[in-house]
Amino acid sequence: MILDTNALSAIADGDPAVAARIAGTRVIAVPVIVLGEYGFGISQYERWLAKFLTGCRVLEISAETAIEYAEVRSELKRGGTPIPSNDAWIAALCRQHSLPILSQDEHFDSVKAVQRQGW
Repeated sequence: MILDTNALSAIADGDPAVAARIAGTRVIAVPVIVLGEYGFGISQYERWLAKFLTGCRVLEISAETAIEYAEVRSELKRGGTPIPSNDAWIAALCRQHSLPILSQDEHFDSVKAVQRQGW
């Protein structure tokens, strides 16, 4: 499962609903875009984040991701449902790695082949 920034923040805050949602998840992944958003907005969690990431797989952007990103943006533009560009990158990673996204952002629901799970 790929974590969005709001899911990562909820975990840091000890939200039991998010903890229950990820319990037993085989793979927890954090896109590098989320790390950038998180680091920019919440610098007081730096130590917590470093510790949390030891149990995660960090997903980086590759040429394959860029192809998925272009497809996601094109599909959403054709459908008249654009989403923020960082979230389009995250959606591309979801599709590339065939992993669901844990997020409160409902705009992920408009991306084909991306399964959003809320809490």
